[in-house]
Amino acid sequence: MKQLRTAIVLVAIGGLLTTAAFLMAFFTAEVQQFGTVTLEQEVDTVFPVAPDQFQPPAGEGIAYVRPWFSQKIFYFHVPVAEASFLVLIISAVFAIRFLTSKRAEFDTKSRIAMETALVFVVLTMITGVLWTRASWGVWWEWEPRLTTYFIMMLMMIAYFVLRNSIEEEERRATYAAVFAVVAAINAPISFMITRVIPSNHPVVFQPGMASSNLLPFIIGQIGMLMIGYGIYTARMTEERLRERVEIAKEALEG
Repeated sequence: MKQLRTAIVLVAIGGLLTTAAFLMAFFTAEVQQFGTVTLEQEVDTVFPVAPDQFQPPAGEGIAYVRPWFSQKIFYFHVPVAEASFLVLIISAVFAIRFLTSKRAEFDTKSRIAMETALVFVVLTMITGVLWTRASWGVWWEWEPRLTTYFIMMLMMIAYFVLRNSIEEEERRATYAAVFAVVAAINAPISFMITRVIPSNHPVVFQPGMASSNLLPFIIGQIGMLMIGYGIYTARMTEERLRERVEIAKEALEG
């Protein structure tokens, strides 16, 4: 049960770090001005705007900045998204190790890493939709980052559909391993696409980023990775216990 205790500690510490990062985002981080829109007249909005709104030149109407609420979501959204990329790649690494060794343990590790990655992907989609609604005024937009990430999520869901549709163990593991590697190829594509193709999605890490903004990102990322590893460890512990129970049942029945 040592592994389970380790998992609980990791999730607890990771949760505290993530919470601390989120609180820092609200109370110490600067509000980044992603851009302004000059309007002819003042408009109502359900979202609060940054307190230090830009003032337009005389005679040019009302200057409106993106709502600060959308930026605060990023301190949770970005660490979750980056953790999803990393854990998905780890799943692919275990998949490659299975393909080269045919050892069942690597198939199990790849599957559990994929389960963990899917948790982060779902959280990323939820927080991303909230940001899109707050910042762009729509729930969804088919721009490069959102589109490639959505495709990646569908491929991960298809991975589990594939596993459940094949009964023979080694063939199931082989097909799943290949599919995990293919799905993981989309991770760097989705991460880099906003840097090579014009997109409405902002590039978060830029030169000259204020330390009050960078620190919550780093703390949140560490916290998310700890949570991810804790979930992975807990699931691996569960799998080991399940296998032991199965072996004991077979021994008793024999």
